[in-house]
Amino acid sequence: MAQDKSLRRKQQVFTLLVEVGRKAGDGLPEGATGGALMCFASGVDEAEAVRETVAILKQADLNPLDVSGYGTLEERLAEGHDISDEERALMDRALDENSVIVAQMTPFFEDDDKG
Repeated sequence: MAQDKSLRRKQQVFTLLVEVGRKAGDGLPEGATGGALMCFASGVDEAEAVRETVAILKQADLNPLDVSGYGTLEERLAEGHDISDEERALMDRALDENSVIVAQMTPFFEDDDKG
């Protein structure tokens, strides 16, 4: 049965930074203590985007510890963020597919916080 999209709240794409800890089978490099993932996630609000992102990362054997929200494309532009064409394309894909796109994964190593 087709849903009437006019009854649904408008989906938006949110930029999320997710910190992950180690877990068996997580795919992080040997020696990494965790990592950070920059994600573009669709949702009717940021809370939904966060819930969906955490659920998907857990299914992928990752261990989400903390999520920081950076808002929608419009909010980021209003704050003066420089958004590349590549980022915009990934945001469009997340919206079109109603999905979570992991745009970047940065592993953390013990030496990263020493200085």
